[in-house]
This record gives sequence, C-alpha cells and structure tokens, in this order.
Amino acid sequence: MPREMLETIQLQRLQTTVKRLRNHVPVMAERLDGIGDPASLDDLTNYPFLRKTDLRNNYPFGLFASPRRDLARIHASSGTSGKPTVVGYTTEDVRIWSECVARCLRGAGIEPGWWLHNAYGYGLFTGGLGLHAGAELAGIGVIPVSGGNTQRQLMLIEDFAPEAICCTPSYALTLAELLAERGRDASMQVGILGAEPWTESMRTAIEAQLGMIAVNIYGLSEVIGPGVSCETAHRDGLVILEDHFLPEVVDPETGEPLPDGEVGVLVLTSLTKQAFPVLRYWTNDLCSIRRDPSPCGRTHARMSAILGRADDMLVIRGVNVYPSQVEHTLLNVKGASPHFQLVVHRKGNLDTLTVRCEHDATGGPPQLIQAAVVAALTSALGITATVSIHEPGSVPRSEGGKLSRTLDQRNLA
Repeated sequence: MPREMLETIQLQRLQTTVKRLRNHVPVMAERLDGIGDPASLDDLTNYPFLRKTDLRNNYPFGLFASPRRDLARIHASSGTSGKPTVVGYTTEDVRIWSECVARCLRGAGIEPGWWLHNAYGYGLFTGGLGLHAGAELAGIGVIPVSGGNTQRQLMLIEDFAPEAICCTPSYALTLAELLAERGRDASMQVGILGAEPWTESMRTAIEAQLGMIAVNIYGLSEVIGPGVSCETAHRDGLVILEDHFLPEVVDPETGEPLPDGEVGVLVLTSLTKQAFPVLRYWTNDLCSIRRDPSPCGRTHARMSAILGRADDMLVIRGVNVYPSQVEHTLLNVKGASPHFQLVVHRKGNLDTLTVRCEHDATGGPPQLIQAAVVAALTSALGITATVSIHEPGSVPRSEGGKLSRTLDQRNLA
C-alpha cells in the first residue's frame, strides 16, 4: 500500500481511538481534556505518554474501554509489586490479533500445512495463545508444548519433526546445545524467536546450530501481544503492522520525537483495539525505525531489533551498559559461550561489574578465555569488568520464558 494511503487510514483510525478513549475510559478522558482531536498524524505528539505505571495504578480494569460482559479474554504480564498488568480483548480484538500473527508467520516463510512447535508459555502470558491462534488462522498446524520441561520438548522435536518453532532466542540456544549432545539434527526450517533482546551474532549461532532461518518477532501484551512487528524471510528489519499500530521513536530523556534511523524509546499507539486501546504507550524498548520500502515490497515501517531496554540499562561508573552489548561481545570471543550473567556490586561509592560466563564445548584454557573476554569487554564497553569463567551449564538457562541476565546486588535504596 502506498504510504499516503496508509497514513490516511492511520489518521482515521487514530481519530476513532481517541474518541473511544474519551467516551469509554474516564481516566483517559480526564487526561485528554483540553486537547483537540487529531487533524493530522503530527498531532499525535500533543497527547501525553501512557506508561506501565498507569496500568498498575489503574489495576485491574481502570483503563478498559469495554465492559466485562463484552470481553472474550484477558491476559496479564508479571509486575514488580506482585500485581500483574492486565489487558483485555473483545472477540474482534482476538480476530485482529490472530490476523496480525498469521501475517507475521506467512511473511517469515512458514507454509500452510507445516507444523509449528510452540514453546512459548500458555496461560496469562500472551506468547503461547497468541502464536497458536495466528498459526491456525494461517493454516499451520500447532504443537502446543508451552514452556519448560526441556527433555520433553526435545523428545517431541525428535519424534514429531516440526518444520518451525517459536520460543525465546535464549531457549533456542538451550535446545540447540542439547540436541547436539544427543547427536540429533533438528527438523526445523524456520524459527520465530522473540520476547527478549538478541543480537545478530546470536542469530548466527542459532542458525548454525539448528540449521534454520531465525526470524525476529516483536510484541508486548500492553499493545496486543506478539505480532506488533516481525521480520520477513528477508530479515531486513521488523515490519511493523502499521495499519494496526502507529509507531514513534522518542528521546529517552526528553520524550521528543527522533528522526528515522536514530535510536530511542519505541512508543506505540493501537489503532484498532476495542477493549484496551493505548495512546502513545511508552514501551521502554530501545530501537530505531526506517520507512524506506522493504526488499520484499512491503511499505510499512521497519524497526531494528530491540537493542535493550531503557530500564534495563546499567550505569557503571558513568558508562551505560546493556546486556545485549555483552552478549554480542561474548559471541565474538573464541572459546566463550553466549550464556552469561551480569552481577553488579557496590563497594563504597564505586560500582563494579562481574560477568559470569562459560567456556564452550571447544574448551581451551579458562585463563586464556578469561583474558580474551576481559580485553574484548574493555574495548566494547569502555570500562573494565571482572570476568569469571565457569563450566558449561553453570550459568542460568532459559526454560522457555524470558531470561533475566542481570543480578543487581547494589543497595540503591
């Protein structure tokens, strides 16, 4: 679709979303009081950001635009205070969500009639059911394994021979290692991997070990779930489904819009959701956006892979450190495994960073690997980190869900 036509549709749907928020969500009606309806897409910046704290402060249903009787489903993500952030879907929302995921899976090259090994968690987490419904709509058979129970996952992959898999990238590496130990080749041709940041180096490792194309998918429950954007088989940026989700990239400090190509916080506005529409949702995910046509012909904007999270950034002696930087560095050190954990301590007024990582199956003297990792991290991060090398399997692994790479032992209170 030409961008001019797409932007006309976006504006019409943005106007409908703003009207729905004014009429059905009292909290948002109060927040939007005094701000006019959008006459152009540029007017989007007139509206305040919606943040995760707003969802927590209005727990559980204070931001819903549909009454309970009209809801077909609710999902929720974990919260730091013990209360989850809750989102809802009408029947039409579920249909649109399934369509979005189906478009992502077909664009990634998964064919009708293939089987998809779904290792995302089912339940309140949006990953499992989101991918499941979209695959079925696309004519793709689903093996609903869910997360965890890795030995059972391996057995089913070996016995059922699925052509595709969806899971977190860290879990894909876990499965790859264990399949190699068994001396078994994987049947998968395409992997749909997301729910955590990962790097091109990690993609290369996954593809080499599993012999498949690794495709990056992105989404978040607050906006809809998986299916907000996804790479095509060309893997040249994640195509944002802009007829449903309006993207911005803004400065993490000021909130001012950034030009295409610059890295900032991704902000998303839903354009077609009924039960839980969001206006300028601050995702905390860091990426850049480009709007030149994709090699596959798609004209929707493409986002880079998530480079990290603004709230996951560590500041060590004045230097910004993201786990994705460490991952990228380790994957380029011979003898080092991509499995790692960052441990932050504070001694007096000085923060120290320890990187716990493993040596890989190729072995090599741990002392030499440690020295190589220290040198590589010093060059990449601009600070010196303590490095400890451990036996394979020592560092925490993903069991299907998101993997926390950081252990912050500072008492910052």
